[in-house]
Amino acid sequence: MRSLWTGSISFGLVNIPIKLYSAIESSSLDLDMLDKKDQSNIQFKRVNEKTGKEVAWENIVKGYKVDGQYVILTEEDFKKASPEKTKTIDISEFVQIEEVPPIYYDASYYIEPEKNGSKAYVLLRDALIKSKKAALGTFVLRSKENLCLMSPSDKILVLHKIRYAQEIRSSEDVKVPDARVSPAEIQMAIKLIDQLTGKFDIEKYKDTYTETLLKFIEAKAKGKKFTAPKMQVVHSDSKDLMAELKASLSQTKRKAS
Repeated sequence: MRSLWTGSISFGLVNIPIKLYSAIESSSLDLDMLDKKDQSNIQFKRVNEKTGKEVAWENIVKGYKVDGQYVILTEEDFKKASPEKTKTIDISEFVQIEEVPPIYYDASYYIEPEKNGSKAYVLLRDALIKSKKAALGTFVLRSKENLCLMSPSDKILVLHKIRYAQEIRSSEDVKVPDARVSPAEIQMAIKLIDQLTGKFDIEKYKDTYTETLLKFIEAKAKGKKFTAPKMQVVHSDSKDLMAELKASLSQTKRKAS
């Protein structure tokens, strides 16, 4: 893996030199965009809006418009604006990880210590494990200051980039109509939840759609007919919520037996 960011974690007066690696990769198929007429690849070009000519990457700069004029910014300018934030993950406080709602989570990264930071890395990791807390901090990645949460996972520390409060849209426009449910219906729903409750095991879940799509592509490439699995849609003849819950309970019992 190639590191995406190098710098250090600032933990009080302790400095831990580290590298960040992306912890995720896409499981979807890499599909190309083609012209329907002759199956030629579609290319996206960076074009000057005035001349219509293509612009090479090395001739592209970033700018911010002020009073109708662009102020051009270089990579050095981003670093000069706040040198410590471009190279340091500054821990500001420690929190209970369950206090952070899932909606705030963004991307995840593995944290690897440099050789001279191994002991301090292990110290922070073990302290987080024993205290059952996570470290909340900030750092700059791709010219943007990010909030992050660092927590242990097995023997390594994982950095979770989290969103700012202003990045979460208000839910005011989401309409949920008022509906009344009886205590008996709630109890029946809880029974169904209990019946379907199990220990979390991510290995049980696979991206079966991509796997099936690839089989379809391979069959089509060989000119073979692909038999799609039948879609099973469960319909209930009853509009009675209690009846549907009871039927769901008996169905899960049959699957378990």
